[in-house]
Amino acid sequence: MNGLLSRSVSTKQKLIIFYIDSKNQVTQRFVRVLQVHNAHILAYCYYRKKVRTFKLDNILSAGPVRNKVSA
Repeated sequence: MNGLLSRSVSTKQKLIIFYIDSKNQVTQRFVRVLQVHNAHILAYCYYRKKVRTFKLDNILSAGPVRNKVSA
């Protein structure tokens, strides 16, 4: 997952993450990673419309946002 997060910094690719928040609720966030550190990432959160810190231990999964293809 660290490779994906680091790559998204350089490509500015939007990611979807599933994250355990401070209330132990699983949330889905669309983010653009700005920095990757040892224990957390700094990312722009499209849901909160702010730069936020996400603990790496609380990120359950992460993946690129894929554009929908219309037929």
